[in-house]
This record gives sequence, C-alpha cells and structure tokens, in this order.
Amino acid sequence: MHTTKERIEALKKSRNAVILAHYYVPDEVQELADYVGDSFYLAKVAQQTQADSIVFCGVHFMGESAKILNPEKRVFLPDPSADCPMAHMAAEEQIGKLRAECGDLAVVCYINSTARLKSLSDVCVTSSNAVKIVKSLPQKNILFIPDQNLGSFVAAAAPEKTFYYSGGYCPVHAFLLADDVAREKRAHASALVLTHPECTREVRALSDYVGSTAGIISYAEKSDAEEFIVCTEPGVLYELKKRCPKKKFYPVSIVCGDMKKITPERVAETLEKECGEVFLDGSLARKAYAPLARMLELG
Repeated sequence: MHTTKERIEALKKSRNAVILAHYYVPDEVQELADYVGDSFYLAKVAQQTQADSIVFCGVHFMGESAKILNPEKRVFLPDPSADCPMAHMAAEEQIGKLRAECGDLAVVCYINSTARLKSLSDVCVTSSNAVKIVKSLPQKNILFIPDQNLGSFVAAAAPEKTFYYSGGYCPVHAFLLADDVAREKRAHASALVLTHPECTREVRALSDYVGSTAGIISYAEKSDAEEFIVCTEPGVLYELKKRCPKKKFYPVSIVCGDMKKITPERVAETLEKECGEVFLDGSLARKAYAPLARMLELG
C-alpha cells in the first residue's frame, strides 16, 4: 500500500502539477512541497512554472493570486475554507472616497487581500518588497490596505509620504503582545528578537530585526548569534531549524488555524479528485492582474 507521500508524487507526475507551500503550513506539508516560501517568492514561482496545475498549500487569497497570474492554468486549494481574515479588512467606500479627495493618491494593497481589493488598487506589495515599492511610487499620498501594522512599518521608512490606513490587521501577529516578548527576553537574555512587520509598533520596538518571513530566515542563517526569539507564525520554525540546526529558536506567536487546515491527506485528495479548484470572474481577474504585475515589475 502506498504512503500518502508516494501517492502525491505519482499523482503530481500524472497531472503535471507543482505543489507550492507557504512557510506557515504544517511541517509535513512543507516537506512534500516542490517550493516553500513567503508570498512574494511563491507569486514569482507561480508565474514562472511550466506545470499545468498548481496546488497551493496556503489560504484562499494565495490561490486567487496564483490564478490571477496564471489564468490558463488550473489552480487548486487543498482546503478552500482556509481563509485570511485580514484579506477582507478594507472598505471599498473608503477607497472611492480617498480617490475623490486626494488627487495624488496611490492605493497600495498588501498581497494578503482578496482579488476584489486587488482590483481596486494601483499596486500590490508583500512584506518583502513593500518599502522598496512604496518609496519608488511618484504619488505622495498612500492608502495602504488592509494591514495597518505593515503600513505603519512602511510609513516609518518613507516619511516623505502621507499615509492612510483601512484599519486591518492579522489576528496572529496583532495579538502578539509586547509583554510576551519582554518575558522571553528576560528568559533568554542573549537571544535576538526577529519580528514580522505585521506585528504592532510596540513589539517591533523590542526587536533586533523586523522583516518578512523570508527575511527572518535569512537573518537567522547569516547571524553569528546562536539564539533567537521569533515573533511570527511558528510554522517558520521548520525552515529555520532545517537551515540552522545548531541554533535555538523560541517562538512567541499564535498558531494560524487556517494555515494548519492544510494536510498531506488533503493535498493527495486534491490531486486525486481535482477538487478545490479556484475560479475567478474574467473581468475581476484582469483588473486584479495589473497591480500584481506591477508588484513583480517593481519588487
């Protein structure tokens, strides 16, 4: 009898499929994926793949983004109910109102957003490239949606711009408290604090490094330090431990229940039954493509 991993390998070949996985999905899913990374890296992989089908091990907006970038390919989500609450946290009314009031406005949309919000934006960004892209924009006024914490992080790096926010946040990162980080710092005095910019200003202020998930991994890998307090979703520990087996990591975070819905069994079922396919209205997909394409160009 074949193991789940063997079933997946056989099905993947027969379907000419590629498996992409975000750093936050369970370890055993990252282990079987062809590519593992953050949103920006996976967006680039999705656009460049020669596979006929993409199985995206992540939350719903990630599958949408892959489909927008690859309209001719079939994109599947192992669990279509795996959603990101923050992806919906911006009001269309606010976007329209600010566009009318601010002539020199760019709507900058974090990739962690619905296709609808992307379609109303000028450019998408990820935590890896948000500062670089926003600083390169000619507009002085920036409406940053939906994550106000990442937005405030970018604003601090681009003081020449005027920022507006939609008030959205990631429950996993925003509910991580500065007191929790301070407690870990007392327990591990020599550890450096590595933090995702979706965390609050108070948590970022206690950090030695603030950056994307990929940035956190790279920093830990290159650092001479031996211990790290990690302020992001603990799924990243799989890659950290793989790349830095002799270093110690202390997570200060809340588990993303939606990311953990993805299992090897669901991946196998998706390939076998071709279920969980992502479909988007053609007009919506075309409108959402432009800000994503601009991100890949500028990022």
